[in-house]
Amino acid sequence: MTSPNTILEEIFEHKQAEVAQRKKSLDDHTIRLRAAEQNPPLDFFSALKQAKLALIAEIKRASPSKGEFGLKYSASELAQLYAAHGAAAISVLTDERYFRGSLEDLRAVAQLPQRVPLLQKDFLCDPYQVYEARAYGADAVLLIASYLDFGLMQELHDLATELGMAALVEVHTARELEKALRLRGLRIIGVNNRNLHDFSVNLRTCLELRPHVPSELLLVAESGIQSADDIRLLIEHGITAFLVGEALVRSGNPAQTLREFLLEKDESKDLRH
Repeated sequence: MTSPNTILEEIFEHKQAEVAQRKKSLDDHTIRLRAAEQNPPLDFFSALKQAKLALIAEIKRASPSKGEFGLKYSASELAQLYAAHGAAAISVLTDERYFRGSLEDLRAVAQLPQRVPLLQKDFLCDPYQVYEARAYGADAVLLIASYLDFGLMQELHDLATELGMAALVEVHTARELEKALRLRGLRIIGVNNRNLHDFSVNLRTCLELRPHVPSELLLVAESGIQSADDIRLLIEHGITAFLVGEALVRSGNPAQTLREFLLEKDESKDLRH
């Protein structure tokens, strides 16, 4: 096996080995049964579509480029804070090795008595992971167009739909967007301003791709959103759905930061104070 050339290739190489190991402890038949036992998924697409400004607030503990974020909240605490302060949906990063997340974080948030729809953010490369996401309570999954070949991406997208889940298909380039637009049943495109091959960030990526996304699709801007001014810039270009993680989890007051991103004037204190 050749060595991976980029961070993304390294992550996916490790993910394939990780999934193979998990299948040994919880086989495909069992994970399908557990997925089927869950309550029906919440409507992730409608939650974003119906919000004036749809913010997907992310639970993220670390990143390969910046290390640990020193998150002071548990996943369920942060999820409750996000929901109470206007998040339309919540993203839970479940990769353990590179982002210090876990499927248990996803389960803990999914088991809250009142919650908004949940996106499982991970590196999906096997249908097993879609069933796994549903088994742990996810309402939507992330599919990364830059890595997945088209046939597998369609298979994962179809399976998510079959299970009643949404799929956020993430792109970073015009070529990846063209690939994603061929998907049968596509409803949500995420434009990641972060290049996952070297982790550089350019907020203008989503602005440049925006005119090429058909109006009937829901466009989500991901990564690089650091301030309310960034939100205003995106709105000026017709983008009203956003995924924000690092700016929230590294904030001293994530509740206030979230409200600022939703362009609210309320400066009341964080629920923890």
